[in-house]
Amino acid sequence: MHRKKLSVQSVVAIGIGTAILFLLKRYVSIPSGIPNTNIDTSYGFLGFISIMFGPIVGFFVGFFGHSLSDFTQFGAPWWTWVFTTGFIGFAIGLLKKYIVLADGKIGFKKLVIYNIYQILINIIGWSLLAPTGDVLIYSEPSNKVYLQGIISSITNSISTGVIGTILLVMYASTKVEKGSLKKE
Repeated sequence: MHRKKLSVQSVVAIGIGTAILFLLKRYVSIPSGIPNTNIDTSYGFLGFISIMFGPIVGFFVGFFGHSLSDFTQFGAPWWTWVFTTGFIGFAIGLLKKYIVLADGKIGFKKLVIYNIYQILINIIGWSLLAPTGDVLIYSEPSNKVYLQGIISSITNSISTGVIGTILLVMYASTKVEKGSLKKE
């Protein structure tokens, strides 16, 4: 059986993306007022890199970046939220085939689809998966973790929407639009 390996480009993207995500999570987050819940700029970057490189890179960048952030900040990763960040990266990365940045153009319709999709993924991840995992695995009080999850759904959707959209548009604008070059 033939197993597809990660390309060198994907491995480099995972390494660089993890470092950037870690730095954003660790140093460019704004406290929300809810314990252990921040307005996190890293999710805009995660959305962008997941669209650029796909679901596998998105998963590993989210997983490793969040793990490193938790480890350096709290001494140990909070695995339910680490896996959820990986899930978010993976799920958004599934749009890679639909949103092709190399074409040099990203239309309004694709940006709307990206944002509706990422909001749904953030709601599933932060309002359902992470808090349910906290209750089942860590025996956390449900009212606390579901509140954290709802706040994270909102703030991460905004971050992914605003910052991710800006990064996608800026990157796409650096590419030559397909079919725009003409021989004179």
